Amino acid sequence: MAKRNPGIRSGRPVIPHPPPEAAKPLVPVEREPGAGEGTLDRKMHAAIGRMAGGFSPMGLFEAWTDWAVHLAVSPGRMTSLVASGMKEAAYLGGILASAVSNRGVCEPCLRALPHDRRFRDERWSQWPFAFHASGFLAWERWWDEATRGIHGVTSHHLTLLNFVGRQFLDTLSPSNFPWSNPEVLDATIKTRGANLLQGAGLALDDAVRALRNQRPGEAQGYRPGEGVALTPGRVVFRNRLVEIIQYAPSTPTTHREPVVIVPAWIMKYYILDLSPENSLVRHLVDAGFTVFMISWKNPGPDDRDLGFDHYRQLGAMAAIDAATAVTGAGKVHAVGYCIGGTLLAVAAAAMARDGDDRLKTLTLLAAQTDFREAGELRTFVDESQLAILDDMMAEKGVLEASQMAGTFHLLRSNDLIWSRMIRRYLLGVAEPLDDLAAWSTDATRMPFRMHQEYLRSFYLDNDLAEGRIEAGGRTIDLQDVDTPLFAVGTEGDFVAPWKSVFKVHRLTSSDVTFVLASRGHNHGIIAPPLSADRHYRLATVEHLTSHVGPEEWLARAECVAGSWWPAWFKWLEAKSGGRTEPPPLGCPSAGYPAILDAPGSYVRG
Repeated sequence: MAKRNPGIRSGRPVIPHPPPEAAKPLVPVEREPGAGEGTLDRKMHAAIGRMAGGFSPMGLFEAWTDWAVHLAVSPGRMTSLVASGMKEAAYLGGILASAVSNRGVCEPCLRALPHDRRFRDERWSQWPFAFHASGFLAWERWWDEATRGIHGVTSHHLTLLNFVGRQFLDTLSPSNFPWSNPEVLDATIKTRGANLLQGAGLALDDAVRALRNQRPGEAQGYRPGEGVALTPGRVVFRNRLVEIIQYAPSTPTTHREPVVIVPAWIMKYYILDLSPENSLVRHLVDAGFTVFMISWKNPGPDDRDLGFDHYRQLGAMAAIDAATAVTGAGKVHAVGYCIGGTLLAVAAAAMARDGDDRLKTLTLLAAQTDFREAGELRTFVDESQLAILDDMMAEKGVLEASQMAGTFHLLRSNDLIWSRMIRRYLLGVAEPLDDLAAWSTDATRMPFRMHQEYLRSFYLDNDLAEGRIEAGGRTIDLQDVDTPLFAVGTEGDFVAPWKSVFKVHRLTSSDVTFVLASRGHNHGIIAPPLSADRHYRLATVEHLTSHVGPEEWLARAECVAGSWWPAWFKWLEAKSGGRTEPPPLGCPSAGYPAILDAPGSYVRG
């Protein structure tokens, strides 16, 4: 079977080299009649959302009712849950017997989940701490069983109940209290309470900084342009949404096609340009690539009506226009990270639809195109939750950075909330932040319209995978994309699970080189060559071959020790069209003067 005629995509004729697309005028978000910001209903919903920390109590009540009613008419399932409870009680009895027969030494807590590090210290095997920990874990296991396999209950309601129940249980963990945590008790005895005094001081400092909307003190050494975002370059273009940074070459010659990076706008761009040894940008530049980076503006209330297509036009397309104009190259290597990768996939489909052939390759880093299995963040997306968030955002015009960061922290509350509080406030340990951890405290806001469109169209309705997304007023189809594609998923990603990222294989007409990297959503992508304890798997699947599922792909792909970055650089080099003299920084005659030094001004907002 031969490939499709490159002049025809999905039955639509290609229009050669269209003029740059004009930015779509900003149109206020359409709302239901009578549902303006000033109505009593919206104000009431917004107040409820603020009191509930951004959650919808109505949605939770709906989920609980669905679960409780169906469980009430399922006697077999109730009997099974009672039996499970009795089994857990018998296990706790065994712990007690073990303590009596072994003079206070109990069986260690072996039944915690792999990512749960709260009870790994050997002191948790002593009486009564082992009993406390085992009892807590028994409740967790029972709740997991109680919120699955209930006939007739929607899967989303079960997931939501499981999540909320686990958050409640986590607050009761014996590790959170000084009198039931042996590590804290030992530290208190050894320091005569100094750890608690130090922890109280740290808690007070954190509270004051939170009230002043300041970053943690440990992050102050990683301000953009000082400890991070140090790769030399110049801002060569600015509009109301982005600054486009062109980085200075560090090699005598550079690859002909520039690399254009579209980062996520949920956080600042410099996760890809951290300290020099961890900077993806610096390593690309040192490998001979001319790199252009989007630095997104941190939006304010005046930007409330910026939507997803404005981010495509004013961001992704503006960066491609700048890179081709400044370098004179006809094509670019386009790279998108996280939500920036989703945006880039939409831009690539729109370009293919319109016959814009400026993409030499496409790279998607931890980016989803099919959101049916969108990970734990999907727990927060339903009609009731969206209504609460919409009403909260309608008053300010943006989703506050603290709300966004809080949601992500809840997804890994053990590691990101409770474990940190134990170390910091109970043990009195002020651990230094590395560049990546400091970056994660530099959160941004999101415009009302963008947030509304993204959650509803992508997470709730899965419009991109199902062919209902519009770009420039017309529908796009990912099947139109046949550009060579490099996609990266990470093993521990709870934001963009790798099997969800893998679905790009069947959504495009591209030959896909897929990498499964170790670590998580951020640490898996930031994998400099000298990183220790890293590995990855890589394999290419051609579009015309039979469909390969993620498990089959995993069985075929060999595990390689080290960072995946060098393999990607080699792939880009193989797809490039030779080397040439480095282009100048900016091109004033084309409308791209060098405005100011990198990292620019938007990143400081």
